[in-house]
Amino acid sequence: MTLATAPFADPSLRRSLTLFRAFLRERTDPEHCYALLARDSADQLEKYGPLAGQVVVDVGGGSGHFTEEFRRRGAHAYLFEPDPDELSARGHPPHQAVLADGYMLPLADGVADVCFSSNVLEHVADPQTFLSEMVRVTRPGGLIYVSFTNWLSPWGGHEMAPWHYLGARRARERYHRRTGTAAKHTLGENLFAIHIGPTLRQVRRRDDVTVLSARSRYWPFLTGVVTRVPWLREVITWNLLLILRRCS
Repeated sequence: MTLATAPFADPSLRRSLTLFRAFLRERTDPEHCYALLARDSADQLEKYGPLAGQVVVDVGGGSGHFTEEFRRRGAHAYLFEPDPDELSARGHPPHQAVLADGYMLPLADGVADVCFSSNVLEHVADPQTFLSEMVRVTRPGGLIYVSFTNWLSPWGGHEMAPWHYLGARRARERYHRRTGTAAKHTLGENLFAIHIGPTLRQVRRRDDVTVLSARSRYWPFLTGVVTRVPWLREVITWNLLLILRRCS
């Protein structure tokens, strides 16, 4: 497999700062944060071609912000989410959402033009099986968009970050002492220590996809370079974005 140059230029500093500010307000203003992230993700995908008329499968898309954005751009988008609480987080389930496990999508082979997953891979115990299922439902020539926050990222511990660097158990205990509530995530249950190096090697060994882009999702410059430096990439990438093309 070859790593092709992505067709879109490195993102701007303004874009990165805008996304980072929205991320800092995620818990207090999730609507703004995820709507902005959905627009940005759709922009990235449309560098490879218009979404209008395309069948887009959103795997683990929560309360539906990404699916809604894809539909606004004319795509036939469908949401598959395993957590009923996530589906109803905005007070009502998204239109035409399906309660389904990402390991076993209720879809025939090759039905999707685009299979999309944003910040889900770190929440599944078997990421390779999850990726294989995304590839299975994508047609030859179609795109697979996957991003995830790796464990050694400064945000790898999610709400417990950056104290996860001192160990997951200690980070959970500190979070409870500080907030008086239990952390949402528990390592080994609904959060897993996924790393960039092994993930890139596993994806590049596959013979059913070609890697179009492997880059830091949010960095304002040198987005592809930071993912090529072993060890250092595990910290400074923050969030890895993979865009793959399904082979014939």
